[in-house]
This record gives sequence, structure tokens and C-alpha cells, in this order.
Amino acid sequence: MDAEQKKVLDRLQSQCSRREYCTSDIRRKALAALGGDAARAGEVVESLLSDRFVSDLRYAAAFARDKAHLGGWGPVKIRYALSGKGISQSDIAAALQEIEPDAASGRLEKLMAAKAKALEGDPQARLKLIRFALSRGYEYDEIKPYL
Repeated sequence: MDAEQKKVLDRLQSQCSRREYCTSDIRRKALAALGGDAARAGEVVESLLSDRFVSDLRYAAAFARDKAHLGGWGPVKIRYALSGKGISQSDIAAALQEIEPDAASGRLEKLMAAKAKALEGDPQARLKLIRFALSRGYEYDEIKPYL
């Protein structure tokens, strides 16, 4: 590993110690820092993975927890976002297992109540509520009881 790679590695280690990153984000950052040299960037990423600075499972769990609790996202939207980041399906499934179903249904109920209040008097309120909840990543079977 040359001096430039070591410098990039130190910077990325510092960033990874502050918050979680997925492998694809770190690979993109390493490629940008090393001028697009994929082989050298790959060495930096492998070093970060072996030293456990980067873990897709840890990233997926933190992402799912934050988006579910703070963003009000449902499991469908979380799964779609994580797969877009290149996270494996097994890591996504493990991350979604950490979300408590009771808390998720409580958040869905609050979201639906707030949106229903905003749509009072609208003749298409039911359809708009369904579209809203689906766009938040909830399945129709989860939405149906709150209509």
C-alpha cells in the first residue's frame, strides 16, 4: 500500500469511526479519492472490511432502525433503499427483523391519523390515504385496518 492509499485509508477510517457506511459508499469514496483506480481503491476497501470499520450488516441495521423510527418508513421502502445500496438480501432481512412490528404499526396508525385529518372533506381521501401509506413503504394488508 503506497503513501496515497495510506492517507485515504486513514481518512476513511476516521469517517467510518464517526458513523456507519456501507461497502458501496466507501468504495465510491475511495475511488474518488484515488482518481478512479479501482485496484488501489479495492485494497483500501478490503483493509477497512478486514479491520471491521465497515460492515454491511451493521449499516443495514442502523439504516433500518433510523428510517423506521425517525422517518416513519415501512419495511418495503427500507428494503428497496438498502437493495439500491448493494446490501445483500440476507443482511436486509436480518436488519428488518430488528424492527419491532408493534412499534411499526403504532407509527403507521399515527401517520394515517395525521394524514386523514389533513384530508378531511376530500372525496378521494381514502385513495389518497392508501397511496400515502404505500409510498411510505407499508403493504396494503398493513394499511387496511386503519382505513
